[in-house]
Amino acid sequence: MSDYIKLYKDATDKQLVRNVAEILEEGAIVIIPTDSVYSLACDIENDRALEKMAQLRGMKLKDAEFSIICENLSQLSEYSKPINNHTFKLLKRNLPGPFTFILDANSKIPKIFKKNRKTVGIRIPDNPITLQIVEALRRPLIVTSVKDDDEILEYTTDPELILEQYDRKVDMIVDGGVGEIQPSTVVDCTGGDYEIIRQGIGELQL
Repeated sequence: MSDYIKLYKDATDKQLVRNVAEILEEGAIVIIPTDSVYSLACDIENDRALEKMAQLRGMKLKDAEFSIICENLSQLSEYSKPINNHTFKLLKRNLPGPFTFILDANSKIPKIFKKNRKTVGIRIPDNPITLQIVEALRRPLIVTSVKDDDEILEYTTDPELILEQYDRKVDMIVDGGVGEIQPSTVVDCTGGDYEIIRQGIGELQL
């Protein structure tokens, strides 16, 4: 049976946060809240966990369009090529927030995903639980949205229903309250300017 823990929005229980980080470090797959939908997450440095997460989504790792959750812009810069001043201001204005920014990837990304990927999706969610888990882990998370099996609903918002769906498939589910029904807004910044390629919950501030 999957572990199930509750963390409140302010994530004041530091020991529980550390527990989450420790099992991630050991190679666990954890379902976590974000500022949009709930997500599957694993340690960016654990190859076996990445492979397992791809299997859960029914795909090979090289075909997976997973994103990276970073703690701050400084950590973000470790996985992307240098960004121009315009893009930096756009990120600073909107992060933390419910956005996935597509940036030009640096040489670390192909090693992580075992594929010559030229771009990477980066998130810094406006959710204390998520950010404190990343801080406790001391490195980013690889994430992908929790999809619903229902043909009408795309995302499950209730963590207890997520437990029913993913029990024994993942190692832990972190209940951070009811999630959003809309995913993050995806913004492509690789062309020198920006393009919204999926409008989600985030309203981009220019």
